Amino acid sequence: QVQLVESGGGLVQAGGSLRLSCAASGRTFSRDTMGWFRQAPGKEREFVASISWIGITFYLGSVRGRFTISRDNAKNTVYLQMNSLKPEDTAVYYCAAGRPPHSGAVLTATGYDSWGQGTQVTVSS
Repeated sequence: QVQLVESGGGLVQAGGSLRLSCAASGRTFSRDTMGWFRQAPGKEREFVASISWIGITFYLGSVRGRFTISRDNAKNTVYLQMNSLKPEDTAVYYCAAGRPPHSGAVLTATGYDSWGQGTQVTVSS
């Protein structure tokens, strides 16, 4: 498994920006697919974005064009740049690492075997 530590959450007004970071340690980070998920109160955890070890990205439709996932393998860190934030983006955001066996698994929590503790993002209207 990989140990993951998120940072960068906080309170921001609608229209603002935040950048989440996730520092990884453990197995060879560079070969993992990295994902960001979020969970709002009373809702299920949902996929937000992912980036494969060769840089292929996927996004939740509602964040495409506003969020950007990136990774720095030299620093064992993955980022989620969030712009034009909306109140509905409010959630706990989780970083995940794994080696999903196929593309469909990239979009689901079962495709990942390591999770961070989560960081709160609150967007006020």
